[in-house]
Amino acid sequence: MSRLLLVRHGQTAWNAERRLQGQFDIPLSQSGIEQVIALRGAVHAFRPDRAVTSQLARAVESCVVLGYPHHETDERWQEADLGDWTGRSSAELQATGDGAYRRWRAGDLTPPAGESFDHLMDRVYQAINELAALDGTTLVVTHGGPIRAACAALVGLGPGHVVPVSPGSLTVIDGLREGPARLSLYNHSAQPSTGEPPD
Repeated sequence: MSRLLLVRHGQTAWNAERRLQGQFDIPLSQSGIEQVIALRGAVHAFRPDRAVTSQLARAVESCVVLGYPHHETDERWQEADLGDWTGRSSAELQATGDGAYRRWRAGDLTPPAGESFDHLMDRVYQAINELAALDGTTLVVTHGGPIRAACAALVGLGPGHVVPVSPGSLTVIDGLREGPARLSLYNHSAQPSTGEPPD
């Protein structure tokens, strides 16, 4: 069986402030490190054969904290480019009252000068196709956008039909080679949040 373990990096200072990060390179906060440490047992139980990470610092650091210092980096797993929305807070965007933030969360709107959800899904799907040719289990440490894109591309769950994944969470998709792919675990966190996960 070919299995994909998708881990969203741990929390950053911008996550805590509910600011959109996109491709801005920001490290984990201490809380983020603790989230990833708490997730180790769940990830190790799947005995991944290899690890791949986005090249952004928060993902690379999370991969190392999980216990996989020997990994490949693949820029196709980096977060979506949020263009002019990078650094803005979700509250600020929602306060405009134009519905743009809600439509973006549903995958129906591209931030000004940003990357469309379709483009994000295309590059993530290309990366998945390469991993699907491999036997065993691949750990991918990435970001919320690519995880939602993988769910849309592989099991037909678009971003409007799933809650955003939490920092320091695990999502598992089975059957990449055998097909059809199946979502067997979504947004599992050792430190679950009671509120809406940050972008």
